[in-house]
Amino acid sequence: MASPRLETYCCPNRDAATQLVMNFQPEVFCGVCIGSASISLLLTILQLLPKKGQSPRKMPKASSSSTILLLISICDILGGLGMIFRSSVWLGFPGFIANISVSNRTDVWPSTFCVGSAMWIQLLYSAGFWWLFCYAVDSYLVVRRSAGLSTIVLYHMMTWGLAVMLCVEGIALLYYPSLSSCENGLEHAIPHYITTYAPLLLVLVANPILFRRTVSAVASLLKGRQGIYTENERRLGTEIQMRFFKIMLVFVICWSSNIINETLLFYLEMQPDINEMPLKNLRSAALITWIIMGVLNPMQGFLFTLAFYGWTGWRVDLKWRKREIPWESMSSSTVGENAYPSPVNYQSNIHDSKKILTTDSQQTDEAITMLSEANTSSDERLTRSSPIYQGW
Repeated sequence: MASPRLETYCCPNRDAATQLVMNFQPEVFCGVCIGSASISLLLTILQLLPKKGQSPRKMPKASSSSTILLLISICDILGGLGMIFRSSVWLGFPGFIANISVSNRTDVWPSTFCVGSAMWIQLLYSAGFWWLFCYAVDSYLVVRRSAGLSTIVLYHMMTWGLAVMLCVEGIALLYYPSLSSCENGLEHAIPHYITTYAPLLLVLVANPILFRRTVSAVASLLKGRQGIYTENERRLGTEIQMRFFKIMLVFVICWSSNIINETLLFYLEMQPDINEMPLKNLRSAALITWIIMGVLNPMQGFLFTLAFYGWTGWRVDLKWRKREIPWESMSSSTVGENAYPSPVNYQSNIHDSKKILTTDSQQTDEAITMLSEANTSSDERLTRSSPIYQGW
C-alpha cells in the first residue's frame, strides 16, 4: 500500500509507531499486498483491453478527460507493480531486508531498495491523485467550454511536476542530513507526511465541489438546448451524477483507512511509551487499519475502472483490427469543421441525415458525451466502453 511509513522505515532511528506497524506480521502483510495488488492488476488490464462484439466503426476523437481516466488507470497499474515488487523482495530475501537501515554498514543496496521502492509507490499514487483532480477540473471546464487545445499538456506539466516536486521535497527533508543519520523527533517527518497526503486531501475536498458544480452546469446546458428539460435529459444528468458519485465512493473506500491509520499512529508517537496498557486498543486499531490499507489501496485501480467504464466483460478481443484513429487532437473541447455529433441519442428513432447542427449544439453534445461515457445502455457500452477503442 501507499504510506509515508514506508520511507520512514528506511531511517535507522525510526520512530516506535512506524516500528510497530512495519514489524507486525510482515510475512502476512506482504502476502496480503501481493494478493490484492495482483488481483487488481489483472482485473484492471482485463477492463482496459478491447472486447469482442465492439463495432468496427470509426470512433470519435479522444477527449482529454478519457485520456486522463486512462492515465489514472496506468498510474494505478504501475503503483501496483511497485507494491508487488517490494513485497516479493520482502518475502523472498529476509536477510537482505534485515540489513535495511542498519547503522555503520558498507552495503548500501538494502537502503537503496527501501527508499527507491517506497518513492516509486508514493510517486505513482500521488500522480494518480493529481490526475483525478485534473479530471474534475477538466469536466467542469469542458461543460463551461473553457478548455483549449493545450489543456492536456498543462495537465501533464502540473501532475508530474507537482508529484515529483512534492515527493523529492518530502524525502529530502525526511532524510536530512543523511539517510544513515536521520534527525530524531516527529517534527522532521511532518513535512514528508504533508507532501504525501496533500494531493489526497485535495481530491477529498475539491473534487466533490467541482463535481457538484459540473452536474449543475450540465443541467443548465441540457435545459438550454431546447428550452425544456425532458425526462431523457434528466435521466442523462442523473447518470453523470452517479458516475461522479461512484468515483468519489471508490476513492473514499480505498483511502479513508490511510487517514485513520495515520491519525492513530501520530497520536501514539506523541505518547511517552506506546506499549502502555491504556493504549492497547489504539495499537490494535492501528494494526487493523494497516492490514486494511494493504487490501484496499491496491484495489483502487480495478474499482476505478468499474466507476469509469462499468464492467466491460470477459470476452477479450486479441485480434487487433485496423482502425482509423485520429491522433492529432487530445482535447475534449475542440469543435469546428471536424466536430462530430454525440453518440448518445435521446430519441433513437430520429435520425435525420439532413439535419444541420449548429456549433453551439455540437459543443453541447461533445461535453455531454464526454461526461456520459460508459453510462449508456449495454449495447452502446459494447462499442464505447473499452479505452483502447476510444482513440488513446
